[in-house]
Amino acid sequence: MTSYPTVDDLRLVDAVARHGSLGAAARELLVSQPSASQRLAALERRVGVSLFDRDTTGARPTAAGREFCDQAAHVLDHLGAIVERTLSAAQSRTVSVGAFPSVAGTLFAALDVLLDDVVVQPEVEHGPRLLEWVERGTLDAAFVSIAKQVPIARGLLVTEVGRHDLVTLLPDGAPAPGSGRRPYTGQTVVYCPLDLTADALHRRLTDLGAHARPGATAEAAVRTARERRCAAVVPDMVARWYAAPGDRTVPAPTRGRVILSMVTRSPAPSTLVDALPGLRERLREGNVHATQ
Repeated sequence: MTSYPTVDDLRLVDAVARHGSLGAAARELLVSQPSASQRLAALERRVGVSLFDRDTTGARPTAAGREFCDQAAHVLDHLGAIVERTLSAAQSRTVSVGAFPSVAGTLFAALDVLLDDVVVQPEVEHGPRLLEWVERGTLDAAFVSIAKQVPIARGLLVTEVGRHDLVTLLPDGAPAPGSGRRPYTGQTVVYCPLDLTADALHRRLTDLGAHARPGATAEAAVRTARERRCAAVVPDMVARWYAAPGDRTVPAPTRGRVILSMVTRSPAPSTLVDALPGLRERLREGNVHATQ
């Protein structure tokens, strides 16, 4: 396709799909039927496929047409909300914040409480992409665990939020590590260090005899460990976030420490800087609803 469809193109396709008739669509759009027919034919030539089967009984979308109609409706819905969202943003204090999946739930819940009078626009993505967005200026702040492990673009400010050591979480019923040089022989161990040390941790666990299994996220690692009644190697804050009755924690089989950082442009947004003490406390305190 040599050019993007126009908004009028999208409205025409959407109207034809809803009415099942080119004539009814033309009346809704206040254009003549010949004009609507010519515009639809021109669009189909540009796309390179037929979007509707047309005969004397009406117009029915082809397989390609159904996909085009779905996308057109989606785009029109977003366009319709532009003014409303723009006015809303102008009338409220907003800050755009990104976090990687393993911390997003806990982090955004904490920010919602701490920034009660500020609208937080959340983005959930992996660390490298979040850093790229902050550099471009499309994101106010990124909470990542890799700021000390990757190059940071000039002009970006890294503020440490917390340091959290790896621990071994033993859910109720999970066996403790044995003794000797291979204390995890015959045991499954799930792990999620949250940073770029996952491969090294996998190798270390394997060397210690474990059947090492990566957790897709921190929460997934803990849930998997509970289902399997096995150990999970995670940062201490994660063990506290998802604490449950009967849990035990013992030292991790290898030294490890994840550093959670807030990356922003300089100067950092004052709303987030002011919230950092409370955020640090909430990230440390863990699951206060767990039954002791």
